[in-house]
Amino acid sequence: MRVVEGRQTAAYEGEIVVFLIGFRINSLRALKAWLPVGRAMSPMLRELSKDPDSGLLGFRALPTWRGVTMIQYWESVEKLQAFASDSNRTHRPAWLDYFRNSFKGGGAGIWHETYIVPAGNTETIYGNMPPIGLGKVAGVVPVGQRGETAAERLHRPADD
Repeated sequence: MRVVEGRQTAAYEGEIVVFLIGFRINSLRALKAWLPVGRAMSPMLRELSKDPDSGLLGFRALPTWRGVTMIQYWESVEKLQAFASDSNRTHRPAWLDYFRNSFKGGGAGIWHETYIVPAGNTETIYGNMPPIGLGKVAGVVPVGQRGETAAERLHRPADD
């Protein structure tokens, strides 16, 4: 990835949904419980990435030794929930499979958190970094275009 020199901030200014989702291997011996869970995310991301109307703006995987955490950026909570509940898309069948086959016994765990961030309530800074996070989703602009300080970028007065 190409490093963007200087101080940059994400160009995104609208409402955004930040969705954290992950799975954890609770028992290494319970391969039949956690392997299907681990394999389920890639087809979902491929499906969403091929559909520009899905609402998924971007994502980043953060692996751990017992699982993975995924940071996802969504256009709206309605589009996130529509994907999650649609029985014709990859999520709903994978969820039902997890609940039927992997939930009992606790060999694999899943979790998610959803944050709806109103417009004007994000603050980002990237110093000599390749695009990452919200900056990768929306592109970056020089810090001065959105404010020199975190308080200015959040449209809040600085502490005296």
